Amino acid sequence: MQDGLMSKVQIFLITPRLVDAESFAPQLEAALRAASVACVLVRLATRDDNSAKKLIKALAPLVQEKGAALLVEQDSQLAARTDADGVQVSGAGQNLRDAVDSLKPKHIVGVSGLKSKDDAMTAGELDVDYLMFGEPSADGFVQNIAKIVERVEWWAQVFNVPCVAYAPRLADVAPLVKAGADFIATGDWLWAEADTTSSLLREVADVIRTTPSPVL
Repeated sequence: MQDGLMSKVQIFLITPRLVDAESFAPQLEAALRAASVACVLVRLATRDDNSAKKLIKALAPLVQEKGAALLVEQDSQLAARTDADGVQVSGAGQNLRDAVDSLKPKHIVGVSGLKSKDDAMTAGELDVDYLMFGEPSADGFVQNIAKIVERVEWWAQVFNVPCVAYAPRLADVAPLVKAGADFIATGDWLWAEADTTSSLLREVADVIRTTPSPVL
């Protein structure tokens, strides 16, 4: 961040877990029309490889035509075999190293599931494009916003690799912008009601636009 008066933070959408593209595509299209989005992380409920490839190939053009990157969760091979722009893996272990080795520099590689500062620093030393902090765990648990803010502030003040901060609620967007996040991630709360997604996303964009981000 270089401007303490005007935020340059971008929006990072995290989809619900999807079984098919057809039922979700209209809601996604509406969201992408409502505000400028940098990335869309697609989470899959299906474990069938053909269904997963079909879903990614259906959604990728919708996302990419709006100038956003489509990322898949965990599956580096799926990202490489489809039109996805990259992958987000969990943890700073071998899966991350394998993703970096197999996908960089052509594709984006991001990382989440970083349980400690040591994990974050280990991941940051690899050729990753971003680290995510605060995202829900597999059982749905979300950290207290104060803990997410603390981790984002620490990372933003010391390291150059961009960080994505997960906002558990609309009210949490401003504190995360002020903490120095490069991207604000929204999750299931954005998609809960199809007829409110666009208005909620416009509110997120307005909060980002009007909240000063730190000069770092």
